[in-house]
Amino acid sequence: MALTVLQGGNVLDLTQGVLLENHHVVIENERIVEVSDRPLAFPEARVLDVAGKTVMPGLIDCHVHVLAASANLGLNALQPNTLTTIRALPILRAMLERGFTTVRDAGGADWGLARAVQMGLVPGPRIFPSGKALSQTGGHGDFRPRGDFLEPCSCCFRAGAIARVVDGVEGVRLAVREELQKGATQIKIMASGGVASPNDPIGNTQYSLEEIQAIVAEARAAQTYVMAHAYTPRAIERAVCCGVRTIEHGNLVDEATAIFMHTQGAFVVPTLVTYDALATHGAVLGLPPESLAKIEEVRAAGRASLEIYARAGVPMGFGSDLLGEMHHLQGEEFRIRAEVVGNLNALRSATSVAAEILQCGAELGVVAAGALADLLVIDGDPLQDIELLAGSGERIEYVLQRGRLVKGRRH
Repeated sequence: MALTVLQGGNVLDLTQGVLLENHHVVIENERIVEVSDRPLAFPEARVLDVAGKTVMPGLIDCHVHVLAASANLGLNALQPNTLTTIRALPILRAMLERGFTTVRDAGGADWGLARAVQMGLVPGPRIFPSGKALSQTGGHGDFRPRGDFLEPCSCCFRAGAIARVVDGVEGVRLAVREELQKGATQIKIMASGGVASPNDPIGNTQYSLEEIQAIVAEARAAQTYVMAHAYTPRAIERAVCCGVRTIEHGNLVDEATAIFMHTQGAFVVPTLVTYDALATHGAVLGLPPESLAKIEEVRAAGRASLEIYARAGVPMGFGSDLLGEMHHLQGEEFRIRAEVVGNLNALRSATSVAAEILQCGAELGVVAAGALADLLVIDGDPLQDIELLAGSGERIEYVLQRGRLVKGRRH
């Protein structure tokens, strides 16, 4: 039995939105076994004195691409597979340093990388991998250039490709089964045009209703769900009608569509920081001109979409969706969220709501007995100052993952 006690800290209760002052968190092996203010006596325990500090759940980012070491996703897919994986290692480590103990990869990362983190071979957040996202021919995951001949897509075999091109009801059924067999924990589809891909306008809808329904049916048969890249009201409504559980981005939503999402129990994962980053740094970092021209179409509407979702009661998870050298801006998403929905809701988006999206609400995103001991110790109160989480982890004194100290002084 290995015991660790975080002694005398202020525990962030996200349900009530308050700090529980002078509480102790007792960890046995990987899990929290007690959170209380009663006097404790564990002479053999490792004790971390966190008096005056905030103890909160580890952060969860529901939309990352840890294998996207280049902003130009077409070029990213041309790298040798080994190079792609090695370039992901500092990205993963930096996420953990910023306090993200769990991420949901929205296309690219596979079971092998997730397993390497789980085994402790690679420092990084726990990964919920989607495998390859599914894209129709000419869709958001098809990075082949225009020309008079369409070469077969080799995206299935390249680690740096975030998506695979597949068409037709039977084709997508097989693709879902293959991604699940290879270890995907959920399925990602491209249901509208996107910024990073060269040839599909934002307003395009992608995949037929029959194809999306088949994808959802296969995911449900495997007791999991589908997440869909979608921007416009039409694309969002089509996806949710077919049973898609989480909408990614969703910048151009309108009131009626948000209300419909709420009635269907859907989630949204906005990713606003990536558009600011792409507008500022995209050209220098290799984003093609076709993509740069599409950024403002969704960037301007992004902040307004947060207000629309909040009014409609759609639960919002935290997402960053950063690429290449822009990954370090991950925490900036907190600033954007807090300006619109306040600090508490911004914090919930990366903890309790994100854990619900991952279907791990009892284990992640909470400081409570029985939960996994993914914890942060913060020098300050993030309820009052969201800037504590907006940098690169400078104000995070300790990061614990499954009860193991992965950042901070080792005792």
